[in-house]
Amino acid sequence: MRRDRLVRLLIVEDEVRLASALQRGLIGEGFTVDVAHTGPDGLHAAQESTYDAVILDIMLPGLSGYRIIERLRGAQNWVPILMLTAKDGEYDEADALDLGADDYLTKPFSFVVLLARLRALLRRGVTPRPAALTVGDLVLDPAAHTVIRSGRTVELTPREFALLEFLMRRSGEAVSKADILHHVWDAHYEGDANVVEVYVGYLRRKIDTPFGRQSVQTVRGAGYRLAAEGATPTPSPAVGSAAPTVSPGASTSSG
Repeated sequence: MRRDRLVRLLIVEDEVRLASALQRGLIGEGFTVDVAHTGPDGLHAAQESTYDAVILDIMLPGLSGYRIIERLRGAQNWVPILMLTAKDGEYDEADALDLGADDYLTKPFSFVVLLARLRALLRRGVTPRPAALTVGDLVLDPAAHTVIRSGRTVELTPREFALLEFLMRRSGEAVSKADILHHVWDAHYEGDANVVEVYVGYLRRKIDTPFGRQSVQTVRGAGYRLAAEGATPTPSPAVGSAAPTVSPGASTSSG
């Protein structure tokens, strides 16, 4: 890869021999490389210096790679991050990407593939801060990884957050379970599709029920929809008036 300037990388890896081997290999490819062996040291280096990309392990002493991502993104530091880890579960990968990692490579790995992934990240460069998404009084900030409703912070798991973000980006549209699985889980996910219903139920109990809302609606035969009209409390009917009807396309069941 031809470069007109020095490209500076940070490796955060507690396996000393692996970190040293990576550093030597990358220096041989023309990169400038710094190394940190603990979570706190890696976070400090990423905060205090300017890097073109970070190669980050998950299981680190003192502070995990997950927490490092959270703190960097929360501080609006958008340095490209490539996770390099022995954790090869699909949920581990999804959680890292949901938190703000840009790519994920599992050990053992090919150095040739690592270089190709790095080149791709460097071509993309630093991604600008995503705009906050707003539907009614529900505000999701993909960068800071926060959700606020009616001025109150709502705590979500990484998977719940990813599901809500996807629904908010398609606000007002009916999205199928297949689309949700493809975007929120994995394009090759082969598990039980009912996991979507389970997480929709989790989401409703956190963003709707405590606020008297009905934002996450079931669209029979089609999937789910985040409805802007559900972003405000449903008024109680006057005494003696007929109970409000719920249209078939706006069921508020938990699944």
